[in-house]
Amino acid sequence: MKARWTICATLLAAVYLNAGWAAGAATTNSASEAGPALTVEALVTEVLAKNPELEFYRAEIAAARAGRKTAAEWPNPEVTFEGGQKKSWERGGGPLLGDGAAWSVSLAQPFEFPGRVALRKAIADRQIGLAELGLRQFRASLAAHTRRLAWSGWSTQEKVRAAREVEQRLLALNAVMVQREPAGVTPLLEMRIIEANALVLSRRASQALQALQNARLELNLLRGQPPHAAFALSAAPPVFTNLPPLEELLGLARTNNFELRTRQIELAQQGFRVRLSRNERWPAVTLAPFYSSEKAADEEQIIGVGVTVPLPIWSQNKGAVEAARARLEQAETMVRVTARDVERRLTEHALAYANRLEEMNRYRQDALDRLREAAEAADRHYRLGAVPVATYIEMQMAYLDAVEALLSTQEEALDHRQQVELLTGTAAGGEVAP
Repeated sequence: MKARWTICATLLAAVYLNAGWAAGAATTNSASEAGPALTVEALVTEVLAKNPELEFYRAEIAAARAGRKTAAEWPNPEVTFEGGQKKSWERGGGPLLGDGAAWSVSLAQPFEFPGRVALRKAIADRQIGLAELGLRQFRASLAAHTRRLAWSGWSTQEKVRAAREVEQRLLALNAVMVQREPAGVTPLLEMRIIEANALVLSRRASQALQALQNARLELNLLRGQPPHAAFALSAAPPVFTNLPPLEELLGLARTNNFELRTRQIELAQQGFRVRLSRNERWPAVTLAPFYSSEKAADEEQIIGVGVTVPLPIWSQNKGAVEAARARLEQAETMVRVTARDVERRLTEHALAYANRLEEMNRYRQDALDRLREAAEAADRHYRLGAVPVATYIEMQMAYLDAVEALLSTQEEALDHRQQVELLTGTAAGGEVAP
C-alpha cells in the first residue's frame, strides 16, 4: 500500500509540474506573439499620426490664428440717427411761423493711435509661434515617450523570455527528479531547492509580464487604439554611438531647446506688450461725418465732420505700463532660469549616457551567449551528478540576473539618449539605430 501511494504521489507531481511548464510556455508565447509585429519606428509613426491629443494643439494653433485676425481688425463704425419735429415762432410770443421734420445722421469711425494695431499684430504673431512651437514640442516628446515605452516593452519581453527559459529548465529537471525514489535527505532537499527557485522565477516572470502588458496598454492609448488591441514588439538589439562634446550639445540646446525657445518668444511678446501699454496712453481719435436737415419756417441742411478726442487728464495708463514692465522682468528672469535648468539637465543626461556606454563597453559582445551556454552546461552536468545543486542554481540565477542587468542598462542608456535629443531639439550626433 505504501508503494502504491508513493507511485501515485510521484505521478501527480509529474503531471502538476508538466502542466506548470506548459502554462509557462503558453504565457510566454502569448506575450511575444500576440497580434502583428510592430517595430519601434512603426509605433512612433502610428502614434504621431493617430494620437488624439494632437488635435488639442492643432486647435490651439487655429485659435491663435483667429486671434491674429482679430488683432488686425479695425473697430466697427457707429451710425447715429436722430429725428424729431421742429416748430418756429417769432420772438416775443409772435405767431407760429411753421413746423416740420428735423433729423440728422452721422457715421463715427474710431482710429487707433499710429503703431497700436501693428503692436497687436506682433503680439498675435508671437502667440501663433508659441502654439506652433508647442505642437512641435509635443510631437517630439510624444515620439521620445513612445520610443521609451517600446524599448522598455521589448526589454521586458526579453526578460520574460529569459525568466521562462530558466523556469522551464528547472521544472523539466524537477519533473525528472520526482520520478525517482529519493535516497536520503540530500536528494529530497535538492529537489525542494529546485522547486523553490522555480516558484521565485515564476514570480519574477509574472511581474515582468505585467510590466509588459502595462506598456502595451499605454502604447495602445497613445496610438489611438483600443486598450486590448493585440500586437507584438519587434526590434533588434540597439546600437549605441558616442555623443558630441558637451559644449557642442550646450550650443545646440541654446539654439534649439523647445522650453528655452518658448521663454524667448514669451519675452519678445512681453516686450511688445510694454510698448503697447505705452502706446495706449494716447487716446484714439474718432471721426464722425454727419448730415442734418430741418424744415420749419425755412429749410436748413448741414453737412460736416465731427472729431472726438478724449483728454488724457485723469488716466494715463500708468498702472498698465508698470504691470507690463514687471511682467517683462519676470520673462527675462524665466529665460535665464530656464537656460540654467536646461544646461543642468543636459549635462546630467549626457554624463549618465556616457556612464552607461562605459559600463556596456566593459561587457564582452558574446557575454550573454556564453552565460546561456554555461547555464545549459550546468543543467547537463547536474543531471550527470558532476555539479552540486548550489552551483547549478547559482549559475541559472547568474544568467538571469546578467540578462536583466544588461537589458536594464541598455534601457537606461536609450532613455538618457532620448532626453539629450529632446533637450537639444535635434537628433544630435547620429541616430540610435535599432
